[in-house]
Amino acid sequence: MEVNENCDVYSFGVVRLEIIMGKHPGDLFSSFSSVSSSSSSLSSSALPALQIPIVDVLDQRISPPTHQVASEVVSLGKIAFSSLNSRPKSRPTMKQVSHFLSTQMLHLSKLVHMMTCGELLALDPLAT
Repeated sequence: MEVNENCDVYSFGVVRLEIIMGKHPGDLFSSFSSVSSSSSSLSSSALPALQIPIVDVLDQRISPPTHQVASEVVSLGKIAFSSLNSRPKSRPTMKQVSHFLSTQMLHLSKLVHMMTCGELLALDPLAT
């Protein structure tokens, strides 16, 4: 294994998910890792993970986010999942992540409590 920027981005994604979920992502992490790397050929085992409501993945010790905070949480979650792509060359660079975090936020077309993890994965946080 070669240590490089792609490893840093991957680690960033893992830590970001731990913060959002309030625990290590565990099995959910591996489900999304395989989904993000092969979104065109989803296996039936990946479908249940895609159908999980986002609010069920968030740290249950705090109230679900609302309004602008919800957009920020979804944006951070999407960046985390992008950073976990199993193909290192498909991950954003830390420069892209930093730029996104300092200048942009995803605009949600529906309330966060109505979104699924599959919809989160379909959002493109780095599109301008």
